[in-house]
Amino acid sequence: MPPDLGLVRVGVTGHINLTRDTELLVADALRVELGRISDRPVHGVTCLAAGADQVFARTILDLGGTYEVILPALDYRVAVIRPENRLVFDELLGRATTVVHTGYDRSGTAAYVVANRELVRRVRRLVAVWDGNPGLHPASTDRTVDWARRHGVPTTILWPVGARRTPIGG
Repeated sequence: MPPDLGLVRVGVTGHINLTRDTELLVADALRVELGRISDRPVHGVTCLAAGADQVFARTILDLGGTYEVILPALDYRVAVIRPENRLVFDELLGRATTVVHTGYDRSGTAAYVVANRELVRRVRRLVAVWDGNPGLHPASTDRTVDWARRHGVPTTILWPVGARRTPIGG
């Protein structure tokens, strides 16, 4: 584990395809949960994917905390982040205290699994923005939750009342 910065280290995993209204609900739920976890700002760990990860990063900043980013692969920005979302991604990436690369050149399931496991390794708590449904691949939110629990990382599931996901590709 990286050196303790004197802050509680909290990771995030969660859905990428959240509606705009759900992002607002999730931000509110994250504020409450992070306040419950610590009475001072926390240090977050995120892969900075769209949806839950970016809402988490913005919320951490709003609360005066810091975060680091685990990038699954060197091509992640171009291969995964939609062109219309790259400015936001770049801004959030630029505000990270640390950026860690997994060693993968190309994005894909193997890189995402390694990134998720590295994220779990670096935290004392995990917050999952998850609707409770099983995922379709080894890097799904449910698999990261299971991995964290099996490794003794306390995990909180957040899915606010009224939260919705957009259709994949929508």
